[in-house]
Amino acid sequence: MRIAVIGAGGIGAIYGASLAKAGADVTFVARGAHLAAMRERGLKVEGDRGEMHISPAQATDDPSDIGPVDIVLFCVKLWDVESAGAAIRPIIGPKTAVIPLQNGVDAHERLIPVLGREAVMGGTAFVTGSIVAPGIVRQTGTYQRMTFGELDGTISPRGKRLTELCAAAEFEGVLSPDVLVPLANVNALTRAPLGKYRADPDTWSLVLGSVHETVAVGRAEGINLAPDAADQAIALIRSMPDHHMTSMGNDLLRGNRLELPWFAGKVIELGRKHGVPTPVNSFVYAALKLYANGPP
Repeated sequence: MRIAVIGAGGIGAIYGASLAKAGADVTFVARGAHLAAMRERGLKVEGDRGEMHISPAQATDDPSDIGPVDIVLFCVKLWDVESAGAAIRPIIGPKTAVIPLQNGVDAHERLIPVLGREAVMGGTAFVTGSIVAPGIVRQTGTYQRMTFGELDGTISPRGKRLTELCAAAEFEGVLSPDVLVPLANVNALTRAPLGKYRADPDTWSLVLGSVHETVAVGRAEGINLAPDAADQAIALIRSMPDHHMTSMGNDLLRGNRLELPWFAGKVIELGRKHGVPTPVNSFVYAALKLYANGPP
């Protein structure tokens, strides 16, 4: 199976390295010093789940060099969705599946006008990592799962093939007939690792409120979430290690742009659309809005 990973950061590098180790033909799209290091020394993933070193690593900054692929793991920042989607048109064949894994609420909807509905699947990532040096990504926690599914709810052959490959790569690939609504937390708001705000009743209540609001908005939007979807999400958050930091939390601490408009912002937008109250997400959005484009 030929796979292109668009964005070899804390999500794409980990999934891509795992799949490459399992025998998939994986090409990473990266840039700058990270790309140069991958070309020279390969890609190293270290951390709580162990170590992988993919060397040589197939890497480029030009998707058109790759040729048509079976699967695209689309892991760019949410503000780059349309431009990166246009850049990968040369690698999209008639059966290619593009799986957005940024966990933004509407990434798949934004890709459809760019690539066509047939190419786009829904997806969510359950893995955490960050680039700690060029060519090196550190994974936080031992959990690693990818959920994906066709937008029309069918169980497709390409989805089944990816599920099998994920199993061979020793992480869980969940082929779901219902595209799940991703859940955000208050890591960026607290600027602290999960263990700190999970132990505090007041900040933990914000996490609980955010989860329940997001699930309510998802159901109002027509997503067929399980009756215990909120409980499942909360259990997952409880299972994460104390030192866990989200990508948006790391971006805030580094003074980078935030994906806030597509996380809390999108939950608020859909809540207004359906008349679903979203007070916690509204508070998080207002508190972080001045930092959305970097330090104010």
